[in-house]
Amino acid sequence: MSYRVRRHLWAAGLIVLFFVTWEVLCIALNVSDLIVPRPSQIFEVMIRRMPVLWPHMVQTLWTTMIGFALGVAVGVVIGALVGTSRTAYDTAYPLLIGFSSIPKVAVVPIFVLWFGVGPVPAILTALAMCFFPIVVNIATGLATTEPELEDVLRSLGASKFDILLNVGLPRTMPFFFASLKIAATFAFVGTVLAETVASNKGIGNVMMAASSNFDVPLVFAGLFILAFMGVALYAIFSLIESRVVGWADRRDSGLAA
Repeated sequence: MSYRVRRHLWAAGLIVLFFVTWEVLCIALNVSDLIVPRPSQIFEVMIRRMPVLWPHMVQTLWTTMIGFALGVAVGVVIGALVGTSRTAYDTAYPLLIGFSSIPKVAVVPIFVLWFGVGPVPAILTALAMCFFPIVVNIATGLATTEPELEDVLRSLGASKFDILLNVGLPRTMPFFFASLKIAATFAFVGTVLAETVASNKGIGNVMMAASSNFDVPLVFAGLFILAFMGVALYAIFSLIESRVVGWADRRDSGLAA
């Protein structure tokens, strides 16, 4: 059995152990489902109410994907400018850090005031949550490009754009995919945050309605659904990363040896 297979089996076993321990503790301590429901109760609610939950899942997913895609586009453009221009770095970084420091829950009412209740505030909140990691990682990757490579290309007559295209962008790929996996989870946070305030549809709205009715298992079911979607998106980007920048990851070979 290879190291990779053993690693995945250990990980799956620990996850199962986590849920089994949770179930046993809730039963042994007689914990009320109004405080912490058992995993079996949560999964039962998810399966039984899936016909009702499904449209809300689709709403949250597509809203998050649109906000995430816009956040990636904005983050790549700003990150490339910041990473290649000292003037852009000195100008944009204080503004970006200031905006990132603002709690996004304080921004949602502004989006609602501008665009009304609906998917637009959720899309914009997801964008606002996820673009900053993209900017930082793209700028870091470009700023840490080896000067020797740039000097060689300049000596061969390459323009600044040629250096960016042939050295800078490939150099940033590991940073870019690392930021994608972080930004994807942030995008879900932004979407659900907006849905709890400014939407009549989505998992965030379902969780708010369930909490007001003291339906704690349904609240946890919403959390589990969000976790599943986040893990799935993370896994997709990890798979793409392994195909695109597998050359940058030597952990398996080192550990196997």
